[in-house]
Amino acid sequence: MNTEKLLAHLTHWKEVLVVVLFSWIPLSPGRILRNLVYRSILGRIGKFTKIETGVELVNANSIELGYGVRIDRDVRLRNIKRNTKICLGDRACLGRGVNVKVHPGKGGKIEIGDRTSIGPYSCLSGLFIKIGKNCLIAPHVGIFANNHVYADPTQLIVEQGHSYEGIVIEDDCWLGYGAKVMDGVTISQGSVIGAGAVVTKDVPPYSVAVGVPAKVVSQREQTPKQAKHSRHLRFQRLSYSSVG
Repeated sequence: MNTEKLLAHLTHWKEVLVVVLFSWIPLSPGRILRNLVYRSILGRIGKFTKIETGVELVNANSIELGYGVRIDRDVRLRNIKRNTKICLGDRACLGRGVNVKVHPGKGGKIEIGDRTSIGPYSCLSGLFIKIGKNCLIAPHVGIFANNHVYADPTQLIVEQGHSYEGIVIEDDCWLGYGAKVMDGVTISQGSVIGAGAVVTKDVPPYSVAVGVPAKVVSQREQTPKQAKHSRHLRFQRLSYSSVG
């Protein structure tokens, strides 16, 4: 076993040991201990971050948590490989049972912005997902930045791999209960997605979209200041996509 593999092996078992020893401790003592001890395995953890019991961390040194983050019970944060990242901004919140999974792929990243809340039992899965600041994601929402390849009928679908385009949800969006967002979609700033909607196409800024597939049914009023900020965010999205 070469040095790199040995270090990866030791890091893995250190992570497992720390999580097993401290993930079950309840209430305030557990939260305080985890905030202190998890610094030895996480890529970054900000002050006043609260991690509840039963949280699963995979490749924790590729997970970065900002200031005052709250992670509720039974959340799963999984980097399948160490060359990917999960980043939570300041005061981001993950509700109970949220599942965040970055698929294998160099540079893969799931990013959740400052003060964004992900509701219980929601699922984020793929190679590139970027959610902006001050977003409200309701319970049981699915954000799936990947697709199975199935073009060859002579081959099993499970053997044909995945395709990845990426998903961007800009600042100040609200996704209702049970909404689904498919790969390749951008939901622009200030938009609202109705409960149970399936978003398969880009949603313009300050739109309200409902249905299966989701269609824009109305526009929210937008001030000139908001319009300028929205153009700036779209420029950032293009820059982010080109880097990815």
